[in-house]
Formats: sequence, C-alpha cells, structure tokens
Amino acid sequence: MAARPSSSSLIVTGTVGIDTIEAPTGRAESVLGGSCTYFSAAASFYGPVRMVAAVGDDFPPTHLSTLAGFKGIDKSGLEIRRGSKTFRWTGKYRDNMDQRDSLETQLNILLEAPPPVPERFRDSQYVFLANMHPGLQASMLAQFPKRKLAVADTMDLWINNARKDLEKLLTLVDGLVLNYDEAELLTGKRNPVAAARHILTKGPRFVVVKKGEHGALLIHRDGLGALPAYPAEIVVDPTGAGDTFAGGMMGAIASGAAGGTPGSFGQLLRAIAHGTVVASFNIEAFSLDRLKTLKWSQLRQRHGEYLKMIHAHGAPKARPAAKPAKRAAEKSTKRR
Repeated sequence: MAARPSSSSLIVTGTVGIDTIEAPTGRAESVLGGSCTYFSAAASFYGPVRMVAAVGDDFPPTHLSTLAGFKGIDKSGLEIRRGSKTFRWTGKYRDNMDQRDSLETQLNILLEAPPPVPERFRDSQYVFLANMHPGLQASMLAQFPKRKLAVADTMDLWINNARKDLEKLLTLVDGLVLNYDEAELLTGKRNPVAAARHILTKGPRFVVVKKGEHGALLIHRDGLGALPAYPAEIVVDPTGAGDTFAGGMMGAIASGAAGGTPGSFGQLLRAIAHGTVVASFNIEAFSLDRLKTLKWSQLRQRHGEYLKMIHAHGAPKARPAAKPAKRAAEKSTKRR
C-alpha cells in the first residue's frame, strides 16, 4: 500500500443514522449506523476521508465520540441540525444471516434539505455517493468539479420510487455498486453479469455487484472479474458490510494502495480485494464495535492471507498492504 495522500481527496455523502438490529446472535438497540458512517470508518484505515451528512439534535453524544475515535475522518461536513430528528432504521436478520427484513424506517432528516458541502471539500477528487435519493446524489456530485472518479450506491427503495432520477445519475457516474437483488430489480435480468452489462449501457464504466458470502463481481468495459468473500469464522452482524466494502475499496483507490489508473479494471479488482477484507472484520460485531478495535497489523495480515487465497484461483498478483507513512506516527495516539 502506498503512503497516505498529502490531502483529503476522498469524500463520501450519505446517511449517518441510529440503528436497532435484531439477529440470531443478539439485539443491538439504538446503535450508530448509516451508509456514510460505515464507509468513512472503513476508508479511514487507508487515509483521510471527508464526510458530508446531517443528523438531528437527538443524535447521541456517544455516537459522535465513536466517530471521533477514527482519526482519519474529517467530520466538519457533518451537520447537527436543530429541531430535526436523525434517520433511524430497525432490521431483523433471518437465521441464515444473509437475508433481513426492514421492520421500521424513519427517514426524518432525509426528508429535509441536504447538508451543505463545505467550500474546502469541493476540490475532492474521489467521490462516493453512498445510499440516498439519487436526485440528492446528483446534486451533490455537481459540487465536485475536480473529481477523477465518482461512484454511487443505491437500493431497492430508489429503484422502485425514483427510477428516473437514478437513470439520470447513471449517466453522470463512473461506477455503480449494488447487490445482486438490486441489479435484478433495476434491469429485470436475473443473471448478475447480464444485469450489470445492461447497466453499463446506461452510462457507467463499471459495475460492482455484491453477492454477500459469495463475494463480488466486477463488470467493466475492459473486462470481467470475480473475487470470493473472505471465509469468515465469526458473523455477528452483517449490517454495513456493503458500505465498509465500498469504503475499503475507495480508500484503497484514493490512497494509491490499489495502484493503477483511476477506474481501470486492474485497479478496481485490487481495490475490491481491500474492500472485501475490511468488510470481513465489520461483520464480527454489532455496529462499528469491531472496526473500533481493529489494528492496522490485523488488517494487513488478513489482506495478505486473502491474497494468497485468491492467487490460487488465478487472481491478479498484488503486494500485501504496507503500513502508510503516517500510521506509525499515529500509533501511540490512535485507538484501534
């Protein structure tokens, strides 16, 4: 992995929320969640990441302290809006931990005007539009004229209720990240490769299809790639796995850890390997509890193990992650 970039070139916009999670492994009440939250925590292991999101004045101070524990996250774009309520979600996982049901969704602040983008964030070069209304994603994207790579996430809610806005967004971004159910819903094609190829005709250069415990597919104008999931021994809470996957992927791209030209096939395949490894830690505990204690040495070791595993399947060779230049100086002060 290359040294950390000298400036904060990676930015994410999305949700910071409060989750209640029921799973076969237990229940977590009113814990920190949201697409922007998980993405930022994962990306911070690779370098600085700028966060743009909004919460209400009911957002617990303990959750702010948790975010502050990730030193690479620039939270100056996190607005705490008086008189508003934070986005809340309650979900229940089935016995297989691969499927879940949304029991309650309170959009709250998401129904209001989006948070402002700080002026000093507008030079961001790597933009990730985490899950939110595609119309808002497009308006956010327009505020980063110096971007080199823009990638978006989406979900079934927007595919069903904001398809026109989503299709417009697809003409503006370089890549789209979604799971296999969402790919089928968006295109009507059950085969994820066929679905992704159809999405490519709408504008993006590449599509990443997340398949949970079965890994991820990269469908690019320059090639087709597939990487397995890391064989996890502990699965406590899959919430945020897709967002941490995206955070690790984009963090590796922005920091140079994935090498290559922004958005190229080889770079993305290597970046997906990084995202896969970070996500494999996230599922080991509720909320951000595992990422809060994750050490860089543990991340590096698992990344090396994963590379050995995928080399057996003929995946492109890549060097194990090396410690960023600034990580050693932070080691004594950063709580991981």
